[in-house]
Amino acid sequence: MTTDAKSKALIERAAELVGLLRRNAGRTEEDRRVAEENIEALADAGLFVITVPERLGGHQASVRTLLEVAAELGRGCGSTAWTTALINVCGWMIGLYPERAQREVYGEDPGARACSVLTPGGTSRAAGAGQVITGRWPFASGCLHARWALLGTPVTGADGEQMDRGVALVPMDELTVEDTWHTAGMRGTGSHTLLAEDVFVPAHRVLSLTGALRGEYPTEFTDEALYRAAFVPLLSSVLVGPQLGLARGGLELVMASLAQGRPMSHTFYEQAREASSTQMQVAEAAQLIDTAALHLMRAADDIDGWAASGRNMPLRDRARVRMDTATVARRSREARDILLNVHGAGSFAEANPLQRVWRDQETASRHAMTNPAVASELYGRALLGIQEQISPLI
Repeated sequence: MTTDAKSKALIERAAELVGLLRRNAGRTEEDRRVAEENIEALADAGLFVITVPERLGGHQASVRTLLEVAAELGRGCGSTAWTTALINVCGWMIGLYPERAQREVYGEDPGARACSVLTPGGTSRAAGAGQVITGRWPFASGCLHARWALLGTPVTGADGEQMDRGVALVPMDELTVEDTWHTAGMRGTGSHTLLAEDVFVPAHRVLSLTGALRGEYPTEFTDEALYRAAFVPLLSSVLVGPQLGLARGGLELVMASLAQGRPMSHTFYEQAREASSTQMQVAEAAQLIDTAALHLMRAADDIDGWAASGRNMPLRDRARVRMDTATVARRSREARDILLNVHGAGSFAEANPLQRVWRDQETASRHAMTNPAVASELYGRALLGIQEQISPLI
C-alpha cells in the first residue's frame, strides 16, 4: 500500500467510527475512561499504532495523517480523540529511543500502548547503568489503557548532581495510578496521577530531553523520516487535532438541528434556518473552523517537510507551529461559541451533546502548550530575532 493510500485508509477508518464514538460519549464521560467498546474498535482499526515503526508492526504514518485522524475522531467524542492522539504521540516518542527499548515495548505486542507526562514530577538517583525514580506525575491521559508510561525526570550523576533532564520509559505494572481526574470537561480521558517509588529505569530507557529539544534522538534508524520530526512542534500539534474535531462535530449537530425545521424563539421565523442572522452565524462558524484546519495542516506539513529533508527545523518555523496550534485552539473555540448562540439555551440541556462539546473544548483548549498569549510572545520574539526566549519548549 502506498503512503497516500495508507493515510487515506486510516482517515476513512476513523470517520467510520464517529457514530460509535458519539453513541458511547455519555458512557465515556460518566465512567471517566474511554468506553472499552471504543478502545477495541480503535485497536481493530489500527488507530493506536499510527506512529509505531513499520518494522515493529505499526503504520509509521505522517504527522498530517495523525492529526487528520484525531480531527475525525473528535467529531464523535473529544475524550476518545484526545486519548487516541496522545497514545499515538507516545508511540512516536518510543520510536526515538534506541532499538533495544523499542523492542522491549513492541517486540511481543505491536499494539502496546503508552501514556506520558513529560513535566518533571519526581526525583532520581544514579544506580548502576540507569536511574532510580520516585515521584508523582499528574495528568497522565490514557493511563487506564496503557502498558507503558513516559515520565519526565531529572537525570543525576553518581554524586547526586543533575546532569540532564530525561524521559523515563517505565512499565505501568511498576507504577500506581491515583484517581485524581475530576473535571468539568474531557472527563473520559482518565488523566489521573502516576506514582513511582524507587523504580529502576535502565539507561537505554531514558531519553535525553535536552537532546530531544535539539532534534538529537538515539534511534539507530536515522533513515526513518518520522522519527526525525521536531520534538515540541509535534507534541504541541497533537493537542489540537481533537479540538478541531470537536468544533466540526458541533457544527454538524447544529446543522442537523436546523435541518429539522425548528423555529427561532421570540421571532416571526417559523424556521431558524431561514433567518439571515442564522445563515451569517453558521457561515462565520464554518469559516473559523476552516481557518483552524488550514493552520493545523500547515503545521503538520511543516513538521513532515522538515523531517523528510533530514534537517533540523529552524527556530522561527518551530515557533510558528506553536502559534498555529494556539490559533487552532482559539478559532475552534470561537466557532463553537457562535454555534451555541445559534442553537440557544437548549444547548446546555444535559441531554444535548453540545454541552459536552462545550465543556470538552473549554477544558482542552486551556492546555498550557496551546495558550495563545504565550504562543504569540514566542512567535513574536522569533520573528524579531530576539535571542532570549520565554520557554525552551519551542
